Amino acid sequence: MMRKNILIIGGTGLVGKVILRILQSRNPNHNLFVGSRQLGKTNNDLVIDVTNPKTFDCIAQNKIDLIVLCTKDSTNEILQFAIKNKLDYIDITKPTPDLTIAYDLARANKQKINSRIVFSSGWMGGIVGSLVDFIEPDKHKIQETNIFIYYSVKDLAGKSSANFLAENVCKPFIVYKNNKPQKVKHFLNSEKFDFSFGIGKRQVYNLDVPDLFILNQIEKIPTVSVKMTYNSKFITSLMGYFQSLKIFNIMFLRERQLLFGSSGNGDQTIFEVIVKTADTIKRVSLQSSKGQAELTAFSTVLHIEKMLSETLLSGIYFSHQIHSANEVYEALNNYSSINLKIIE
Repeated sequence: MMRKNILIIGGTGLVGKVILRILQSRNPNHNLFVGSRQLGKTNNDLVIDVTNPKTFDCIAQNKIDLIVLCTKDSTNEILQFAIKNKLDYIDITKPTPDLTIAYDLARANKQKINSRIVFSSGWMGGIVGSLVDFIEPDKHKIQETNIFIYYSVKDLAGKSSANFLAENVCKPFIVYKNNKPQKVKHFLNSEKFDFSFGIGKRQVYNLDVPDLFILNQIEKIPTVSVKMTYNSKFITSLMGYFQSLKIFNIMFLRERQLLFGSSGNGDQTIFEVIVKTADTIKRVSLQSSKGQAELTAFSTVLHIEKMLSETLLSGIYFSHQIHSANEVYEALNNYSSINLKIIE
């Protein structure tokens, strides 16, 4: 494989640093650059501000082949730059509303695209689609997919997810029931779910993740929902009260950011995917003992490695579309800090 120049924009952030570490250890022959707004210490540290395209000149100067975006780019400047300059691009950070805008923008430029544009903003680096494929290869059979997330406030968490919740907790978002979009709000519609890996029964509440859009609009699964619980039952129920009593509505954005922006020193993260057909219910459970950042970064590295293999044609993809589901399952299953269980 040819030596490639890979740029990680947001490479000084929580997930970006882990991507660098994993990518370096698995692919020591590639040349890795870090883009951030601050000037770094080495020649491989580039000053890039996603809001200022004048800072993008260094991308061409350093002959970058692949851009990995791990920071918020609300105006899609980097995406447009990648399309225009025929560079491979993967984005792992977009919440659902931003993802739909970026996807539409890429499709509007479809004729001009002469590189691989990969959207990987689904839950934990966009691996849910691959796990759904793995447990039920025949998409047409799937009637319903539910995702249940166990989120520990003790886990290391980046700013972006906390800020997204702070900004959007009062706004409705869309889940799908028999292909009908239904507006719901975060932390409402609670139900009980029995988690694997010794967590047990928990109240779970609505959460907006891009897989809602991807599984219904792209994969045509008629009914899709995502619900989450915190490791603390008290915090979980508190969020439910805050939403039902409209307390979030009277809080300042800064206060909401503080509320959601808890970042510990690391803890496990768990999610479960339930896939229902007319006659079966299948379930895949995944535990990342090193937490969200490790899992998201490792998933992203799998996508990067696939993009570096010369087998992927130019075009627009969601990350699960670039792999065979078996490859992803095997890679996750063989990773030291990830545990997988399948129940049929």
